[in-house]
Amino acid sequence: MNDLSVRLMNCFSEVFPGLEKNEIFQASPRSIQKWDSIATINLLTIIEEEFGVSFGPEELERLTSYPSILEYLETKDRTSQFEKE
Repeated sequence: MNDLSVRLMNCFSEVFPGLEKNEIFQASPRSIQKWDSIATINLLTIIEEEFGVSFGPEELERLTSYPSILEYLETKDRTSQFEKE
């Protein structure tokens, strides 16, 4: 597990405390009952702060699970090599 994945897991743990690792790896609104629109806003805000990224409206529609968010961040990381400040 790389640093990016660990940091993202920590973001999920902040919004959804008590989830096991395997639950986080598969997390989506379908798998987590408490994942509603407010949780989405909270999660994406925490991720933006943690990774120094900003999500546009077009990205919000596809960032609907741990795997999709991780893939997005990995792509951003490869192109910009962002670091946490």
